Amino acid sequence: MKRLLNTLYVTQSDTYLSLDGGNIVLQKDQEKLARIPLHNLETIISFGYTGASPALMGYCAEHNIALTFFTMNGHFLARVIGKSRGNVVLRKKQYRVSDDLTESCLISRNFILGKVFNHKWILERTTRDYPLRVKVQPFKEASQELTRILKDIRVCNDLERLRGLEGQAATIYFSMFDQMILQQKDHFIFHGRSRRPPLDNVNAMLSFAYTLLANDVTAALEGVGLDAYVGFMHRERPGRASLALDLMEELRGVYADRFVISLINKRILHNNDFLKKENGAVIMNEEARRLFLKTWQTKKQETLTHPFLGEKISWGLVPHVQALLLARFLRNDLDEYPPFLWK
Repeated sequence: MKRLLNTLYVTQSDTYLSLDGGNIVLQKDQEKLARIPLHNLETIISFGYTGASPALMGYCAEHNIALTFFTMNGHFLARVIGKSRGNVVLRKKQYRVSDDLTESCLISRNFILGKVFNHKWILERTTRDYPLRVKVQPFKEASQELTRILKDIRVCNDLERLRGLEGQAATIYFSMFDQMILQQKDHFIFHGRSRRPPLDNVNAMLSFAYTLLANDVTAALEGVGLDAYVGFMHRERPGRASLALDLMEELRGVYADRFVISLINKRILHNNDFLKKENGAVIMNEEARRLFLKTWQTKKQETLTHPFLGEKISWGLVPHVQALLLARFLRNDLDEYPPFLWK
């Protein structure tokens, strides 16, 4: 089993990253801010444009440390990738399956089964945990509708129809999202997804969480030798990690959405942690982003029993386990890809 190492988040935009021996050095205006051993890190995520030295990028590529750059608002800029070490036979199989729309649909079906199943149980868990604080009947009705859609997904053999079923399920799930926000209702209201740009506090956090999750899933896929940019449900598009978007579908609700809701309901973030720009975009300020990342890292250390393996693992390893199961399926070691089913 892969060991979960640390992720270093560099949130000051004017910090330059360099290499000194086996250490990463954080530097600002010629002043050294920190010196951290690289052997304890599996990921470095830098927000801003200052950059990193070629020596550090080479070291990270050689030692399989994911080094990723984002803007201060959390938009992906670039990722340092070294030599392709993956099994070429595995990747060729991935490409063949991706080119076959029928086979692609059969795999995608399990991604979406996992997503809708998990959304259903998020709604069920809400009624169980807060029966006196939410209107239970609408949640139960939404859950029943998701159960109906799950039956259709299980027999779907067409990608376009599958996308339509996924869209229906997402509409039902997000129609209940605002009612799962139980605190700070004056400032955290969810009217629906807004992405580019996010137009309210909730969407700002969701977009940021999805960006972090996509980065983790991309690293996990590359770690098992798959091509994160060749997907099955999400088709190829230059610069888009389509397979990462496929695999993270089943994790969005249980990994990212529940995390965002907990930040609001536990009053970890507040309305004054957000800024509204002239174009209407809402973003977190630097201190809020730092707190978000710290709490995200703590979440990744929490343990659960994996529903398929029956083993206790940390949440941070879930993307790596799912990537490994996908690779095993493509190698014909499994009859089908087992999605992550949470209750």
